[in-house]
Amino acid sequence: MMGYRIFLAGASGAIGRRLTPLLRSAGHYVCGSTRSEANVNTLRSLGADPIVVDVFDASALSRVVASARPDVVIHQLTDLPKDLNPREMGAAIVRTARIRSEGTRNLVRAAIAVGARRMVAQSIAWAYAPGAEPHAETDPLDTGAEGEGGVNVQGLIALEYLTLKSPPLEGIVLRYGQLYGPGTISDQPSNSAPVHVDAAAYAALLAMDHGRPGIYNIAQCNRSVAVGKARAELGWTSDFRLPA
Repeated sequence: MMGYRIFLAGASGAIGRRLTPLLRSAGHYVCGSTRSEANVNTLRSLGADPIVVDVFDASALSRVVASARPDVVIHQLTDLPKDLNPREMGAAIVRTARIRSEGTRNLVRAAIAVGARRMVAQSIAWAYAPGAEPHAETDPLDTGAEGEGGVNVQGLIALEYLTLKSPPLEGIVLRYGQLYGPGTISDQPSNSAPVHVDAAAYAALLAMDHGRPGIYNIAQCNRSVAVGKARAELGWTSDFRLPA
């Protein structure tokens, strides 16, 4: 596999920090974005070319994406507190929904303008509408959710639509289960559809040049969501781990 030029939005997040060295060891160039100057040295130490940019500043984002000249854009942006503190989650869900709608729109426009071939975006696997389980990727999201759940789902709907329906960009949506492992709030799986953060990063690596455009559930075998599509089309496995 020849090396690609990657623009990794959200490189300092839990998945981004595991994905960057994975991309670099596979021979790819990584331009990693962060909102905070405080993360620049960390990103550099992981092998990324760090860039500080706000995804809501469309013109600045366009400039940095153009300078990176990416073949693939990977969207791992959220704005959740590291400890998922319940007192902070309400405001964080609103901020993250804005990233998924307005931020994704800016990122898609920048990607198309520079001629990127494919975009891989982070979604979640626990927002399906109630119904028969395990949920396949074709099942509807929970558009009837209210309150914070409703805000969350509306953000996901916007992100997925923009990623999948913005030709000529090939869009891949990874609906991740709940993360555990390094840089997350838990070292152990503790819910109905878990995924180790390293396996989540591995799915993004594969999705750059595996699989048809579309949606893939990314989680360990579980009763809630079906994960056969990612195994069959991406060649993904949930037991992937980075070397210690």
